[in-house]
Formats: sequence, structure tokens, C-alpha cells
Amino acid sequence: MDNSLLQQLQRGCDELKLALSQMQLEKLVRYIVLLDKWNKVYNLTSVRDPQQMISRHILDSLAILPYLSGSTLLDVGTGAGLPGIPLAIAQPELAVTLLDSNAKKTRFLQQAKAELALGNITVVHARIEQAELPKYAMVTARAFAKIDQIIDLAGRHCDDAGSLLLMKGTKPEDELPEMMGDFKLQQVVSLNVPACTGERHLVCLLKN
Repeated sequence: MDNSLLQQLQRGCDELKLALSQMQLEKLVRYIVLLDKWNKVYNLTSVRDPQQMISRHILDSLAILPYLSGSTLLDVGTGAGLPGIPLAIAQPELAVTLLDSNAKKTRFLQQAKAELALGNITVVHARIEQAELPKYAMVTARAFAKIDQIIDLAGRHCDDAGSLLLMKGTKPEDELPEMMGDFKLQQVVSLNVPACTGERHLVCLLKN
């Protein structure tokens, strides 16, 4: 276990006021070690430094934990499993579906699920347009597409009164379409992610 990564993660969780168990913290670090190993061959993320992965991937994902409501979550265009895997580790009772169209990435996700014994994760290799999925209490996306595209592509997978939780950078309001179909804006939250430069926001849309 890499103690410097563990300490960095613990400090970040303290700043975010998140109380995770030692086992959860260690699983998150093991996930980063696994991601770093696979990244050398498969190019899963442009972030190369494991310490940067802690802040830009793990803490960034965990920052949305206070805004989760419901027992099921679909992570669209999850890539290397972000934010889905950190959320699944932090909330073991949450059923998380990771969806991506890239076969290399879904192979990594299956490996991470097995090595970290994440029984609350389901991996789906498909394009969101073609995916046959149940309805979810929450649908999340991080760096996947513009807001109007996500509403079009993923909105149908939200159950009634479900929510779209969209992780965005600067000025997400500029991306909000005038017509949002079945959705209305609930809130735009500014996220303070420890050791992350640049603005981060969470756009919460509620299904009418």
C-alpha cells in the first residue's frame, strides 16, 4: 500500500468532510494503483501521475457524494470508471452501472470490479443510444457531452423524479439549453476539490 497516496487521500477526504473507513481508503488507493498500471498500456486517462489521479479523479468524484439521493446510479461514458467506481466504494449500498462504448475501458472496469471485489458494480459495454437498460434514480456523466446531448441520450434512463447529475468545469450555466424536455434545473453547485486547479461544478437536473 502506497502510504503517501493514502495520506493524500485522507487529507482530501478530511477537507471534503467525508468519513470513509480505512478499508474504503485503501480500496480507492488500490484502484489508483491498478489504473496507473493499466494506463501505461491502454491509455485510459491523460493523467499520468498517481498523486494527480488522487485529486483530479478520486477527490473530484467523491465531491459529489453529498448530492446523491437514491439507491441506483448509471454512470454514462464512465471511461476508467469515474465517478462511478469511487462512488461505489464510498457507498457500498449504492448499485452502480458503469457504461462505456470502449472495449479496452470496459475490460479494465471488469478487472477493477474483480480485483477490488465490488459486488455493487455492473459493467455494460455499449453505446448509450443503443443500450437496453432499466431506469435509475440517478444518471451521472463527467466530461461526456454537452448538457443538451446528455438530456437527449441519457434522460430516458432516469426514472420518474430521478435526477441527472452532470459534472462540469467553468460556466456550466452557459451550456444549459432553454428547453430541457422532461427536466428542470434543480441547482448548480460549485465544488471545491482539494488540490484541483480550475473551477468544478455539479449541475443537478430533476425529472418532472
